[in-house]
Amino acid sequence: MSLPLTRTALLAAALPWLLLCGNAALAQSASPPAWDQLTPAQREQLIGPVRERWNSADAQERERMLEHARRWQSMTPAERAEARHGMHSWKHLPPDQREEARALYSKLRTLPDAERDALRERWKQMTPEQRRRWAAENPAPPRRGSRGP
Repeated sequence: MSLPLTRTALLAAALPWLLLCGNAALAQSASPPAWDQLTPAQREQLIGPVRERWNSADAQERERMLEHARRWQSMTPAERAEARHGMHSWKHLPPDQREEARALYSKLRTLPDAERDALRERWKQMTPEQRRRWAAENPAPPRRGSRGP
């Protein structure tokens, strides 16, 4: 003899199938869901790594993280795309070229506009060996964290 299914039992039995279908529909949709449409588990999946990084950071690194978030929020979509491209390029630079870039950018930040433009033009004309030598003579200050220039 079978028992009639209650509404709760029916939902509990159908939930895995509904989730599977729902995930397939999300995967096929043209754009990812809005934040409010994410499940608590999906939100946790996104936030968890940031929480861990925040909790393990010192006060200076936390301030740096907040400043990056403020700058990101103020960017236009085009600026964000350019930033993503730059981050992707940075990840694929060899360590010696990263050090050269750190040295160049730290120096550029200290110069007035005209001198900054002149250094950029001079940098473009340098050979790889000249760039290595310049970076060795003009090292970047010690890094605050383990990320980016």
